[in-house]
Parts: sequence; structure tokens; C-alpha cells
Amino acid sequence: MPGLGFIGSYEHSLDAKSRIVLPAQFRKEFATEAFLTQHYEGCLALWTPDEFAQQVQGHRDRQGLSAKDRNETRLWAARAFQVQIDKLGRVAIPQKLKEFAHLDGTVVVTGALDRVELWDPERWGQRVEPSEDSLSNPTDGGAPAAD
Repeated sequence: MPGLGFIGSYEHSLDAKSRIVLPAQFRKEFATEAFLTQHYEGCLALWTPDEFAQQVQGHRDRQGLSAKDRNETRLWAARAFQVQIDKLGRVAIPQKLKEFAHLDGTVVVTGALDRVELWDPERWGQRVEPSEDSLSNPTDGGAPAAD
């Protein structure tokens, strides 16, 4: 997907060893390693090494701005994990990250352009799916209605 980034949404299940299978379309962008972090709205973000390096630089640039920014950087770095992607495209999710994102059983694996996000289906339904209404029924500032 060069140039397009990660797109699409899939549902996969965690196995007994807390591994998730990445969709084949997403695996193409990763070699054998990736970086897994806590992310906004309670999901996890899976980054390619290049994208993760950009995230690290962004945190470096912000950490001198305020105590809040430094603490956010500390927490983000403390909860970042380098993970391996095995030959079957599976990624093990560390327990702390699994707990943070409330992952158990089914996981929504979705593209978010520069990263892959892992969501608990209930959180996905509460936090993201309501935005579909604004895409389907645009109001002020939205796209014009199609005729």
C-alpha cells in the first residue's frame, strides 16, 4: 500500500497466547517487527519502524514544552513495546496493553492511514461508529448532500 497507508477494517480473535493475526493487506508494510503503543480513545496503535521513529521524534520535540507534555512522553515511552510478527502474521500483545485497551476475544483491527489500530469492539462501537452518522448525514461544515 505505498502511498495509501493502512485502510480497511477487520475482526480477528486473540488466541490463547494473546496473539492477533494481522490481515494480509497490513502485513505487507511490516517486515518481522513493529512497535505497539497505547493510543487515543483507548485503542492500541501498531506502527511500522519508520512511522514509530516519526512518533518518537514528535514526542522529543514536545517534551520540553510543559510538565504535562513530559509526562505524556514518559507514559507513552514506558508503554511502547517492540513486537515481532511471526511467519503467520501474528503479533503478541503484552498484558499491560491488553488491559489498557480491554482486549479479550474479538478485536477490531483497522487501518488508520499511518498505523494499524486494535480496538475492543464495544469501545469501537461507542467511540468511533457514531461518527458514521456525521458522514452519512452532513450538517454545518459537512460535505454537500449528493443529489
